Amino acid sequence: MTSILGISAFYHDSAACILIDGKIIAAAQEERFTRKKHDPSYPHNAIEFVLSYAKLKLSEVDQIVFFEKPFLKFERLLETYVAFAPKGFVSFSKAMPIWIKEKLFQKNLLFNKLKTHDKNYKSDKNIFFSDHHLSHAASAFFPSPFDEAVVLTADGVGEWATTTVAVGKDNNLEVKKEIHFPHSLGLLYSAFTYYTGFKVNSGEYKLMGLAPYGNPIYEDKIKHLVDIKEDGTFRLDQKYFNYATGLTMTNDKFNNLFGQNPRNPQKEKITQFHMDIAASTQKVTEEIMIKLAKAVRKEYDIKNLCLAGGVALNCVANGKILKEKIFDNIWIQPAAGDAGGSLGAALALWHIEHKNKRTVNSVDDMKGSYLGTEFNQEEIENELQSVGANFETLNYDDLINKTSEFLSKEKAIGWFQGRMEFGPRALGGRSILGDPRSDDMQKNLNLKVKYRESFRPFAPSVLREDLSDWFDTNVDSPYMLLVANIKSDKKIEMTDNQKKLFGIDKLNIKRSEIPAVTHVDYSARIQTVSKNTNKRYYDLISKFKEKTGCPIIVNTSFNVRGEPIVNSPTDAFNCFMGTELDYLVIGNCILDKNKQDKSLKQDYKTEFELD
Repeated sequence: MTSILGISAFYHDSAACILIDGKIIAAAQEERFTRKKHDPSYPHNAIEFVLSYAKLKLSEVDQIVFFEKPFLKFERLLETYVAFAPKGFVSFSKAMPIWIKEKLFQKNLLFNKLKTHDKNYKSDKNIFFSDHHLSHAASAFFPSPFDEAVVLTADGVGEWATTTVAVGKDNNLEVKKEIHFPHSLGLLYSAFTYYTGFKVNSGEYKLMGLAPYGNPIYEDKIKHLVDIKEDGTFRLDQKYFNYATGLTMTNDKFNNLFGQNPRNPQKEKITQFHMDIAASTQKVTEEIMIKLAKAVRKEYDIKNLCLAGGVALNCVANGKILKEKIFDNIWIQPAAGDAGGSLGAALALWHIEHKNKRTVNSVDDMKGSYLGTEFNQEEIENELQSVGANFETLNYDDLINKTSEFLSKEKAIGWFQGRMEFGPRALGGRSILGDPRSDDMQKNLNLKVKYRESFRPFAPSVLREDLSDWFDTNVDSPYMLLVANIKSDKKIEMTDNQKKLFGIDKLNIKRSEIPAVTHVDYSARIQTVSKNTNKRYYDLISKFKEKTGCPIIVNTSFNVRGEPIVNSPTDAFNCFMGTELDYLVIGNCILDKNKQDKSLKQDYKTEFELD
């Protein structure tokens, strides 16, 4: 038996995973344990969890692998500062002390941290380092259901690479091409995230959600900043950016080009300008990704595509690549960001370095991405009792029946079942659920439960067998990483007057039979649910369909704005008591908000730093 511990840390979304004989046993992000969103610190809790789940002590682990190479990253920083000198001196002087003290000697730092898990862990000879983008590519190819695939990775920056093309076949994976820093699609998107007043490395999906409210009227101006070639390769004009050496993403030249300063989220509301910027940024991103996809399909003549890296979380762009039919099949790593690098590094070590054979699973090897913590019924009841919860325990059939009944009556439900998801999406393990047929569900969940911007869309979880009756697609989307349009016979067309409305005024117009999950452009970010990966969730949606004729429920992550997804029954109860959720269904227990001790109510509006 060979065990490999994979670690990603020290930038954002720290995580750990464990493989035994090449099989993924457990994986989790550190943020779920510390309750700090995108926690970049050493993933002590995540490592403790994956070790205990695998029933291993650290001294029994065969190999440990880190998801990137610190020396290469340091080289890139030094060369960048020299190239831009003297402009970047302030940023340089802030970055260097921590690099010289900690990050450059990461093997030593890791060894000292690892020793805290197990006093019998004596040597650093089993610590290895993977390349950042190879880790991303490996996380996408090795768990995929393909013998052979082209792998496209795109994010902010790893060591030098920002975009790579790799080719995977059986247990081999080779990076063929790279685009290097400072030319980065991820950083271009982050620059506009910053410019529209959202937080870099966490608010990019808000920019994507805002885009359908705008018109891409700034597309040509964005193309002043980025020179896009026919094959999708690109260069960013550094005169407009500040991220290479500065402490902000953009500069005055950038602001002058678009005619406004970056939005201050504390003082300024989102306007039509910001919606149009979002629409334009999204359109340029899609153009680059589609051109890259077409070019690599033509060059390598391989019918399967795998995607990873932060840009692969742009489910709208993914949906456009799918719609163009460039590849026969697409598979996207559900933990596409840096958290998934821990998994990719471990898989790369197992398959590429050790040359271990790969068995391809016709679905994939991610186990539905349910790779995190789980609690048995006794543990759930003990935790609920210790926090003073009032709950009722039901048998399985009654639990499913009652929950579906509450959903059909437009109740908002916290749903905590089985293992926690690995990656940024709740997939029916740690979810908030609602009725998609409700006119008010989207607005109410955003404002009363999530405490976030009203424009943010929700995802439909749909029974796989009913997918093509409701949406213009028939492709598996178990990880909520593809967008497709609502079927035309389910749409409610807008009147001429409604079409004249601008921006957020479009939000309250009913667009389909399932308005709570229909975005303003008639699209939806779909999660397909099958019996094999999540039977309990599948049974709930099936029972809801039996009662209502609708095989879909609203699914959003179980948290409030700025909070990581809940991890433990106590987290779930605290979130339940801090929001206007009506019921909490956790294991076989149901909690009714009206029956809880009023003194346990929490103020969650101010509990977490806004993202």
